[in-house]
Amino acid sequence: MELLKNYIPVSETEQRYKEKMLELYETKGEQAFNRSNLEAHFTASAWIVDPYSKEILLLHHKKLNKWLQPGGHADGETNLEAVARKEVKEETALENLHLIRDEIFDIDIHLIPENKGIPQHEHFDVRFAYFCNDIEKTQINFESNDFHWINLDKVESLTNEPSILRMKAKSKLLLNGI
Repeated sequence: MELLKNYIPVSETEQRYKEKMLELYETKGEQAFNRSNLEAHFTASAWIVDPYSKEILLLHHKKLNKWLQPGGHADGETNLEAVARKEVKEETALENLHLIRDEIFDIDIHLIPENKGIPQHEHFDVRFAYFCNDIEKTQINFESNDFHWINLDKVESLTNEPSILRMKAKSKLLLNGI
Protein backbone atom coordinates (compact mmCIF):
# COMPACT_ATOMS: atom_id res chain seq x y z
CA MET A 1 0.00 0.00 0.00
CA GLU A 2 3.06 2.21 0.03
CA LEU A 3 2.52 3.03 -3.67
CA LEU A 4 -1.03 4.15 -2.93
CA LYS A 5 0.03 6.20 0.08
CA ASN A 6 2.60 7.97 -2.11
CA TYR A 7 0.22 8.50 -5.04
CA ILE A 8 -0.47 12.17 -5.80
CA PRO A 9 -4.06 12.59 -7.06
CA VAL A 10 -4.63 14.96 -9.98
CA SER A 11 -8.17 15.93 -8.98
CA GLU A 12 -10.58 16.08 -6.06
CA THR A 13 -12.24 12.94 -7.43
CA GLU A 14 -8.98 11.01 -7.30
CA GLN A 15 -8.31 12.38 -3.82
CA ARG A 16 -11.65 10.93 -2.66
CA TYR A 17 -10.79 7.61 -4.34
CA LYS A 18 -7.43 7.50 -2.59
CA GLU A 19 -9.02 8.19 0.80
CA LYS A 20 -11.66 5.47 0.26
CA MET A 21 -9.01 2.98 -0.90
CA LEU A 22 -6.79 3.61 2.10
CA GLU A 23 -9.81 3.33 4.40
CA LEU A 24 -10.78 -0.01 2.82
CA TYR A 25 -7.26 -1.31 3.36
CA GLU A 26 -7.14 -0.03 6.94
CA THR A 27 -10.44 -1.67 7.84
CA LYS A 28 -10.17 -4.92 5.85
CA GLY A 29 -6.42 -5.46 5.51
CA GLU A 30 -5.47 -8.16 3.02
CA GLN A 31 -9.13 -9.23 2.78
CA ALA A 32 -9.59 -6.08 0.65
CA PHE A 33 -7.68 -7.91 -2.12
CA ASN A 34 -10.22 -10.75 -2.34
CA ARG A 35 -13.41 -10.71 -4.34
CA SER A 36 -15.06 -12.50 -1.42
CA ASN A 37 -15.14 -9.04 0.19
CA LEU A 38 -18.50 -8.45 -1.47
CA GLU A 39 -18.96 -4.72 -0.93
CA ALA A 40 -15.65 -3.60 -2.45
CA HIS A 41 -12.25 -5.02 -3.34
CA PHE A 42 -9.05 -4.07 -5.10
CA THR A 43 -8.49 -4.70 -8.78
CA ALA A 44 -5.60 -3.69 -11.01
CA SER A 45 -5.39 -2.71 -14.63
CA ALA A 46 -2.93 -1.67 -17.29
CA TRP A 47 -2.92 1.38 -19.51
CA ILE A 48 -0.85 0.19 -22.46
CA VAL A 49 0.70 2.69 -24.84
CA ASP A 50 2.62 2.08 -28.04
CA PRO A 51 5.25 4.85 -27.74
CA TYR A 52 5.82 4.99 -31.52
CA SER A 53 2.27 5.18 -32.85
CA LYS A 54 0.91 6.85 -29.69
CA GLU A 55 -1.94 4.37 -29.67
CA ILE A 56 -3.48 2.79 -26.59
CA LEU A 57 -5.07 -0.63 -26.22
CA LEU A 58 -8.75 -0.89 -25.35
CA LEU A 59 -10.79 -4.08 -25.03
CA HIS A 60 -14.54 -4.36 -25.48
CA HIS A 61 -15.56 -6.05 -22.23
CA LYS A 62 -18.34 -8.63 -22.71
CA LYS A 63 -20.02 -8.41 -19.29
CA LEU A 64 -19.93 -4.63 -19.01
CA ASN A 65 -20.42 -3.90 -22.73
CA LYS A 66 -17.80 -1.13 -22.55
CA TRP A 67 -14.40 -0.30 -23.98
CA LEU A 68 -11.89 -0.59 -21.16
CA GLN A 69 -8.22 -1.19 -20.47
CA PRO A 70 -7.12 -4.76 -19.54
CA GLY A 71 -7.39 -5.58 -15.87
CA GLY A 72 -9.04 -7.66 -13.21
CA HIS A 73 -9.28 -9.03 -9.70
CA ALA A 74 -6.34 -9.23 -7.32
CA ASP A 75 -7.58 -12.58 -5.95
CA GLY A 76 -5.51 -12.23 -2.79
CA GLU A 77 -2.37 -10.83 -4.45
CA THR A 78 -1.32 -7.59 -2.74
CA ASN A 79 1.24 -6.62 -5.41
CA LEU A 80 -1.16 -4.82 -7.71
CA GLU A 81 1.45 -4.12 -10.40
CA ALA A 82 1.96 -7.89 -10.68
CA VAL A 83 -1.82 -8.31 -10.93
CA ALA A 84 -1.97 -5.78 -13.79
CA ARG A 85 0.76 -7.67 -15.69
CA LYS A 86 -0.96 -11.02 -15.11
CA GLU A 87 -4.26 -9.66 -16.36
CA VAL A 88 -2.64 -8.23 -19.50
CA LYS A 89 -1.09 -11.60 -20.32
CA GLU A 90 -4.40 -13.43 -19.71
CA GLU A 91 -6.56 -10.95 -21.61
CA THR A 92 -4.28 -9.93 -24.50
CA ALA A 93 -1.35 -12.41 -24.67
CA LEU A 94 1.03 -9.44 -24.48
CA GLU A 95 4.10 -9.96 -22.30
CA ASN A 96 6.66 -7.45 -23.51
CA LEU A 97 5.53 -4.64 -21.21
CA HIS A 98 7.76 -1.88 -19.90
CA LEU A 99 6.49 -0.11 -16.79
CA ILE A 100 6.76 3.58 -17.61
CA ARG A 101 7.22 4.71 -14.00
CA ASP A 102 7.55 2.82 -10.73
CA GLU A 103 4.38 4.41 -9.46
CA ILE A 104 0.64 4.29 -9.89
CA PHE A 105 -0.64 5.93 -13.07
CA ASP A 106 -4.30 6.35 -12.10
CA ILE A 107 -6.89 5.20 -9.59
CA ASP A 108 -10.62 4.73 -9.98
CA ILE A 109 -13.60 3.41 -8.08
CA HIS A 110 -16.44 2.10 -10.18
CA LEU A 111 -19.63 0.20 -9.56
CA ILE A 112 -20.02 -3.30 -10.97
CA PRO A 113 -23.65 -4.35 -11.50
CA GLU A 114 -25.11 -7.53 -10.04
CA ASN A 115 -24.29 -10.53 -12.22
CA LYS A 116 -24.95 -14.26 -11.82
CA GLY A 117 -25.84 -14.00 -8.13
CA ILE A 118 -22.88 -11.76 -7.25
CA PRO A 119 -24.31 -8.57 -5.75
CA GLN A 120 -23.51 -5.11 -7.02
CA HIS A 121 -20.15 -4.00 -5.64
CA GLU A 122 -17.29 -1.57 -6.12
CA HIS A 123 -13.95 -2.16 -7.79
CA PHE A 124 -11.12 -0.13 -6.30
CA ASP A 125 -8.95 -0.11 -9.41
CA VAL A 126 -5.25 0.74 -9.27
CA ARG A 127 -3.79 1.39 -12.71
CA PHE A 128 -0.24 1.17 -14.05
CA ALA A 129 1.05 2.55 -17.36
CA TYR A 130 3.18 0.47 -19.69
CA PHE A 131 4.88 0.87 -23.03
CA CYS A 132 4.48 -2.01 -25.45
CA ASN A 133 5.49 -2.10 -29.08
CA ASP A 134 4.58 -5.73 -29.84
CA ILE A 135 1.07 -4.70 -30.81
CA GLU A 136 0.87 -7.21 -33.67
CA LYS A 137 0.91 -10.00 -31.05
CA THR A 138 -2.33 -8.80 -29.44
CA GLN A 139 -4.98 -11.49 -28.95
CA ILE A 140 -8.05 -11.48 -26.75
CA ASN A 141 -9.61 -14.12 -24.55
CA PHE A 142 -13.23 -15.04 -23.80
CA GLU A 143 -13.77 -11.95 -21.61
CA SER A 144 -13.67 -9.54 -24.55
CA ASN A 145 -15.58 -9.12 -27.79
CA ASP A 146 -12.91 -7.13 -29.59
CA PHE A 147 -9.83 -4.97 -29.17
CA HIS A 148 -8.48 -1.80 -30.76
CA TRP A 149 -5.16 -0.08 -30.72
CA ILE A 150 -6.47 3.44 -31.09
CA ASN A 151 -4.79 6.79 -31.43
CA LEU A 152 -5.18 8.93 -28.33
CA ASP A 153 -6.91 11.61 -30.40
CA LYS A 154 -9.62 9.14 -31.45
CA VAL A 155 -10.46 7.50 -28.11
CA GLU A 156 -13.81 9.30 -27.96
CA SER A 157 -14.91 7.38 -31.05
CA LEU A 158 -15.06 4.28 -28.80
CA THR A 159 -15.85 5.62 -25.35
CA ASN A 160 -16.64 8.62 -23.21
CA GLU A 161 -15.96 6.84 -19.92
CA PRO A 162 -14.61 9.56 -17.59
CA SER A 163 -11.77 7.41 -16.25
CA ILE A 164 -10.62 6.51 -19.78
CA LEU A 165 -10.65 10.18 -20.77
CA ARG A 166 -8.71 11.06 -17.60
CA MET A 167 -6.04 8.48 -18.48
CA LYS A 168 -6.00 9.77 -22.05
CA ALA A 169 -5.18 13.26 -20.76
CA LYS A 170 -2.48 11.86 -18.49
CA SER A 171 -1.03 9.94 -21.45
CA LYS A 172 -0.68 13.07 -23.52
CA LEU A 173 1.35 14.67 -20.73
CA LEU A 174 3.38 11.50 -20.36
CA LEU A 175 4.14 11.22 -24.07
CA ASN A 176 5.12 14.88 -24.30
CA GLY A 177 7.78 14.09 -21.71
CA ILE A 178 9.54 11.43 -23.84
